[in-house]
Amino acid sequence: MKTINVGIIGFGTVGSGTAEVLLAQAKNLSRKTNLVINLKTVADIMTTALPQKFSGCTLTKNADDIFNDPDIDIVVELIGGIEPAKTFILKAIEAGKHVVSANKALFSTHGRQIFEAATRKGVEVGFEASVGGGIPVIKALKEGLAANTIQSIMGIMNGTANFILSQMTDHGLPFDTVLKDAQAKGYAEADPTYDIEGIDTAHKLVILMIMAYGINIRLEDVSIEGISRIKPIDIEFAKQFGCRIKLLAISRNHGDHIEARVHPTMVPETHLLANINGAMNGINFNGDMVGDVLLYGQGAGKMPTGSAVVADIVDIARNVAFNCLNRVPSLAYLPSEIKDCVITPMAKISGPYYFRISAVDKPGVLASIAGILGKNGISIESVIQKKRRDEGSVPVVIRTHDAQEKAVIEAISEIDSLSIVTEKTVTIRILN
Repeated sequence: MKTINVGIIGFGTVGSGTAEVLLAQAKNLSRKTNLVINLKTVADIMTTALPQKFSGCTLTKNADDIFNDPDIDIVVELIGGIEPAKTFILKAIEAGKHVVSANKALFSTHGRQIFEAATRKGVEVGFEASVGGGIPVIKALKEGLAANTIQSIMGIMNGTANFILSQMTDHGLPFDTVLKDAQAKGYAEADPTYDIEGIDTAHKLVILMIMAYGINIRLEDVSIEGISRIKPIDIEFAKQFGCRIKLLAISRNHGDHIEARVHPTMVPETHLLANINGAMNGINFNGDMVGDVLLYGQGAGKMPTGSAVVADIVDIARNVAFNCLNRVPSLAYLPSEIKDCVITPMAKISGPYYFRISAVDKPGVLASIAGILGKNGISIESVIQKKRRDEGSVPVVIRTHDAQEKAVIEAISEIDSLSIVTEKTVTIRILN
């Protein structure tokens, strides 16, 4: 039985999880592949000793020991971040090693360089774990949906943000309180910026768009808005509209231009994505042949992510064993067929909106606001105005019919400049 040797760089949460999956599933994997997939070396600068169950594995603090070992076939990078991860991956490729990584930030910003280097050396790069944790999203795009032109991508791709919004919805708690709870439970990092401000989700959307449409796209092409301004009052108004607020990644393929955006969205309660709660992820693809396909599961975590990493190791090991490398292009499309594209300007995107305007409670306020909206071509579907309970402003909540983003920006800027408006208006798009 042929042996495929693996070297892991980084023995943190995902690295140790990957090692545990390889060990726990060793017999099962052999039954499925007729191969021995052997963890030969772990490189980690912080680990002083491996657990006893990995006694057959060598521990080193020098990643070069993995690159320079002729017996190692697959290098798994699990340290995260841009550097030194990028340098390590390029070194592994230059040494003729196949690479597996969960590094969404790296692939969304420097993926082109990595894949071009891999093509030149004739090696494979696996990155299933970079999007959706244990959900087989990349595999679905590369193979399961190959017979489709993907029309749209829409999903909840960050468990931290989804956990926070779910807790706010279910318990009426303020954002800051839930964020602290998420950090205490290990759902949120000490610095949660990437999660709560939509950046992590945008990294994942970039990767999916490249594969879904065969296009070149950069992180800076994505319009990004986070959830830190969402308050319990917005959650409550969403319920009155029959919606739940979710941080969504949205891309729609219009042929000559493609949407790329991440922002909080009011999702109707009847929609499947509205009912994905807690730290779970859900990603919906629409294909012209298959229609809607929803993939749901744990989008992060030690063992789910380790499962996805090992799935890539198994794929590459099979290809090595049967000498059929690069049978499936890493990015679904042949490298020569990945083209530049036009990203839809946010100013031209249309849809219904929710506005929460904080205004002084006196006659004529609503008329002034409605006048500005009408002047900008924004039609009102419904209005909720709460009675004042004490001195100060009251929320005026407006739900609009479809409106163009450019008109919304101009109208809200004018509304916020009124002396009767006491706070910056909260705007949330509504999924239609």
